[in-house]
Amino acid sequence: MSSTSKGNGEYKKMVMSAKEYQAFAKNREPARSVVKNCIRAFLSGGLICLIGQGVQEFFMYTFHMDALKAGNPTVAVMILISVILTCLGVYDKIAQWAGAGSAVPVTGFANSMCSAALEHRSEGLVLGVGANMFKMAGSVIVFGVVAAFFVGIAHLIFGTGGMH
Repeated sequence: MSSTSKGNGEYKKMVMSAKEYQAFAKNREPARSVVKNCIRAFLSGGLICLIGQGVQEFFMYTFHMDALKAGNPTVAVMILISVILTCLGVYDKIAQWAGAGSAVPVTGFANSMCSAALEHRSEGLVLGVGANMFKMAGSVIVFGVVAAFFVGIAHLIFGTGGMH
């Protein structure tokens, strides 16, 4: 709702229904190129995965690890890179250009956690940083636990014979 002047100092109330407002807002929304955004997301997400693969290859070659053992330090390095770039304000600029491509699970999740921590650090460590980080992470953790539960049940029912 807003007020408009009639010119003589009186104000007339202008009432807009929700439907009218949505149409009004939609007319002023900038156009988005879906194809261009998909290409950007594909390229940026692929680049992040390529960097992750390079980090994994580094651990495999330098420390003579197999792919399974190199996975954990690779994830840790990708999280560290994401957090550093978030703290420097670089990740947000990448995300603006890349769109959904920057939400590749590990780096995107680390970015969202770090952003929540940075945004609420003035409220204290527990009620600011801790509470707001886990508001963001809570849904992901719950989904992971529930998914793991159902996968465990499916494995128990349809087991492959290796765990009996």
